Amino acid sequence: MNTMTLWHISGWGFAALACAALLVGFSKTAVSGANTVSLAVFAAVLPARASTGVLLPILIAGDVLAVLTYRRHAHWPTLWRLFPAVAAGVVVGTLFLVWADDAVVRVSIGAILLLMAGVTVWRRRTADRGAEPEPDAVTTRSGRLKARSYGVLGGFTTMVANAGGPVMSLYLLSAGFRKLGFLGTSAFFFLVVNVSKVPFSAGLGLIDGRSLLLDAALVVFVVPGALIGKWAVHRINQRLFERLVIAATVVGGVQLLLR
Repeated sequence: MNTMTLWHISGWGFAALACAALLVGFSKTAVSGANTVSLAVFAAVLPARASTGVLLPILIAGDVLAVLTYRRHAHWPTLWRLFPAVAAGVVVGTLFLVWADDAVVRVSIGAILLLMAGVTVWRRRTADRGAEPEPDAVTTRSGRLKARSYGVLGGFTTMVANAGGPVMSLYLLSAGFRKLGFLGTSAFFFLVVNVSKVPFSAGLGLIDGRSLLLDAALVVFVVPGALIGKWAVHRINQRLFERLVIAATVVGGVQLLLR
């Protein structure tokens, strides 16, 4: 069956989705949070709610490639402290989707992302860079509180709009992660979280036979994006990496507010 006919997608629309899938692969292995652009493209080409169900398996494919690339750099103490809070956020996000319309979801998440991006920039400008916390700072009381707060928010935003990437990117930056540790930790984090979202999304009718058929046509574009990201990340220094992550967060927040 022709997926373009099934979804009434034009040739240009399919090309836009293919480029967005390629960007997913790139974001997973290079600049986490950049896939908020992909989120906007999918929502523009497909019905808004349906787009989240189509995008989820593509994100999972990118997560698998990222785990294979950066599995040695994951920081598991951080992950174990995040997962329970994220699970709570996913449940809250599921309940939110039951009654909230697209406009409420977009405005809420867009405003949250912009607020946190501003807080992150302010914190990093006022803090002494030589005294930045190391990843094992999550073992402190304030570190645990921060992990739980960001975890709930990350679970909520990833459930309602697949927009958890910027939230967790800001958390990992604020926790003092360097580039490879950042990518390794986020790779495992999003693989677990996105896979756990599948039953919820299927239960809400966001994943069905039509969405999986379109996924099968688009997932091949994730691979070259991931390879480009793997090549590019070693050519991006730490300061530029952090700026790109924050910029991607701001762009994603603005897109959600204006879409």
